[in-house]
Amino acid sequence: MILDRRTILQLSVAGLAATATPGFAKVMAARGFTHAVASGEPSASSVLLWTRYVGSGDTRLTCEISRSMDFRETVGGGEVIASAASDYCVKITVGGLPADSWLYYRFIAPNGDISAIGRTRTLPKNDIAQFGIGLFSCSNLPFGWFNAYAHAALRNDLDLMVHVGDYFYEYPPGTYPSAQQALPGRTIQPDNETITRADYRLRYAAYRADPDLQRLHQLYPMIAQWDDHELTNDAWKDGAQNHQPESEGDWETRKKVAESVYHEWMPVSGERYGSYQIGNLATLIRPETRIEGRMKQPDLAEAIKGQGDIASAIGKFRDGVWSDPARTMMGMRQEKWLQDRIAASVEGGTRWQILAQQVIMGRLKAPPQMLSWLPDTAPKFIQDRVKLGAAAAQAGLPFNFDAWDGYPAARSRLLAGAQEAGANLAVLAGDSHNAWGNNLTEGGKAAGVEFATHSVTSPGFESFFSTTKPADTAKALRATNPGLAYVDTSRRGYVSLMVTADSITGNWHFLDGIRSRGIRLSSTHSMTVKHGARVLGPV
Repeated sequence: MILDRRTILQLSVAGLAATATPGFAKVMAARGFTHAVASGEPSASSVLLWTRYVGSGDTRLTCEISRSMDFRETVGGGEVIASAASDYCVKITVGGLPADSWLYYRFIAPNGDISAIGRTRTLPKNDIAQFGIGLFSCSNLPFGWFNAYAHAALRNDLDLMVHVGDYFYEYPPGTYPSAQQALPGRTIQPDNETITRADYRLRYAAYRADPDLQRLHQLYPMIAQWDDHELTNDAWKDGAQNHQPESEGDWETRKKVAESVYHEWMPVSGERYGSYQIGNLATLIRPETRIEGRMKQPDLAEAIKGQGDIASAIGKFRDGVWSDPARTMMGMRQEKWLQDRIAASVEGGTRWQILAQQVIMGRLKAPPQMLSWLPDTAPKFIQDRVKLGAAAAQAGLPFNFDAWDGYPAARSRLLAGAQEAGANLAVLAGDSHNAWGNNLTEGGKAAGVEFATHSVTSPGFESFFSTTKPADTAKALRATNPGLAYVDTSRRGYVSLMVTADSITGNWHFLDGIRSRGIRLSSTHSMTVKHGARVLGPV
């Protein structure tokens, strides 16, 4: 369905003008509708709508949803109260809507103020020829402009946006990026790491003031899931690498606060995981891989610390904690839920089972030449990490234990279950900042494919291996990892997926840059998986 974007973009410019030009301080002092609108988690008959309205106290807003932008005939709506208790963010799920339809919505305040007009859509109920998905991850605002969001928002062949985490970063200004790396004018609040409720709220407000992120939300529904940075780096159910209880308080308190504020500011329901039916074309399943049941990441450095025989210590680590079948990424209850959803999708005749989750599932080991890629000026902690990765690879171990590679038994259970169900599995992932296309296998047989998106702005391999040509890096990674069908380690952007009954085509879009605002692409790489093949190939 080709839509006329010109009119709604003209309307959206007016709706965004208050936040796009004056900066964050102006936004936080604003009254009324401060952060445009957003929608999310659609079904064939409903969609969740979001806005933020700052009044003098509790304010009752009216929501209207219509087939047309003039709102002459509404097809649904309701009322919701904007209150300081939820940081003035409001959400309403409107039901009884027509399936497979583009719709327009707005919020109206008692004084007659009207929000920006949003565009959203319901999912198809039966047959559909094609469905387009935009996939995003790792958006660190001070590193540069959100040009990936801007490019995707202007397309007319996408139906749904999926964000698989690291929607923002928790670090204080000057940490990641450093003051020298940060792009002037791309400022965030607060001036400290996000720890308290007020901190997390301010950080969302700063990010959501970005005009390109606002427009993406305004024009498309989104299915979103946090990864670690919406809480803090390398989180797991009982702690995180970037949480120090002695100075930052109780982990359970911080975790609950971060999750609560996420639910305030994002167009999401209160469910940690869920699934969405796209007609008979695909079941999109959204698990939670961080805090529901993830056990602590294996720590190879700790395992070999103080050991005289390093090779022996690595072997014990590999055969012990790393291989332990009791270790989970999601928890056993969610594992069963996921397997049941995959099986039900197949049994119901759905063509594709799409797993929209957070971290890389493909098996990735460090190439032997990785040590030679480091420049002499690399920080010691980076040198130590690369040396450890090289030693791990010699023992058959991966280099990133914070991904599914750190939980091999749990991954095997998931992939074996997909094989047993006869699923046509397509895994979506983010987190790594780089672009990956993986063929997933279990027991020597094809189990599915993975489309892992590169970051919106966060730097990837190229920031560590600055003296090595990206093409050489990619060649070595593919030679070392037989399941790796595609990799790019040097550019920013996003992935779009075109889903049909016969194939899913993944397109890795690379922006020309992020240090200035613009939507020009440097290139796009495409790969496809045919229904029943479970292997990525050329388009």
